[in-house]
Amino acid sequence: MSYQTITVEIKDSVARITLNRPDKLNSFTGQMHAELRDALDGLQSGGEARVLVLTGAGRGFCAGQDLADPELKDAAGQMADLGSVVEKNYKPLVMRLQELKMPTIAAVNGIAAGAGASLALACDMTIAKTSASFMLAFSKIGLIPDTGSTWFYPNRIGMARALGAAMLAQKLPAAKAADWGLIWEAVEDNEFDARVTGLATELAAMPTKALVRTRQAMRASMTETLQSQLGLEGKWMSELGASYDYAEGVRAFIEKRAPVFKGK
Repeated sequence: MSYQTITVEIKDSVARITLNRPDKLNSFTGQMHAELRDALDGLQSGGEARVLVLTGAGRGFCAGQDLADPELKDAAGQMADLGSVVEKNYKPLVMRLQELKMPTIAAVNGIAAGAGASLALACDMTIAKTSASFMLAFSKIGLIPDTGSTWFYPNRIGMARALGAAMLAQKLPAAKAADWGLIWEAVEDNEFDARVTGLATELAAMPTKALVRTRQAMRASMTETLQSQLGLEGKWMSELGASYDYAEGVRAFIEKRAPVFKGK
C-alpha cells in the first residue's frame, strides 16, 4: 500500500512512522487512519523492526481530528455518528499500539491536541520538545476526550489534574507535562532529534520480548490484585527464562561483556 498521509522508514531495526499532513498540523482523516492501520499491521507481521518511533512532519505532532474530513458526514451529508467513528478508527489505533510486539516512542515535535495528545500517550514512552505542548481540546467543541485520554490522563497525573486539563482545554507545556508524570521527558529543541535517535537505538538493542512483556505486566496491574499480578509475573518469567535473550544476558554477565540481544 502506498501512503499519502504518512511516511514509513525502517533503518537499523528502528521503524519511524511520520504523520505527514504538515499543512493541517497532521490532523487525522479516515485515509490517515487506514494508512496507519496498514503500517502498524505490517510492522506487527514483519521481523525487521524492534522499536517504533511515531512523530509528525513540520511544526506539529498531531492536532487531532480534521473536522473538515468528509468521513465525518454520512451519505446524506449530515454529521456522522461520532461513536461509530471512534469505534472504527480511534479504538483500533490505540489497541494496535498497545499490542505491538515492540516498544513504542512518541516523539512529540510540536502541538499534540485532541486525539493527537491521546495518540502520544498511547505509546510506551513519550518524549517532547520543550516548545511542544499537550491540549485536550474536546470541551471547546462540546465533546469528551477520546482515544484513551480519559484513561491515560487520570492514571498518570491523578484525577484533579486530569479533570482540569480536560475541562479547561488549556495548553500544557511539555516541561510541565514531564513534571506531572504525563510524559517521559521534555528535551530542549536543539537536542530533541539526537535524544530520540539515541533512545530508539538503545531500545532496539534490548531484549524486545522482555520489554513487551514488561509493558503488558505494568498495564495489567491497573486492574489486577497483587495475588493475580504475582501469578502473572511467574507465568511470564517462565516464558522469558526459556528465551534466547535471557541465556545471552546471563552469558554476557558471566563473561563480563555487553550482551548482544536478538529480540527472541
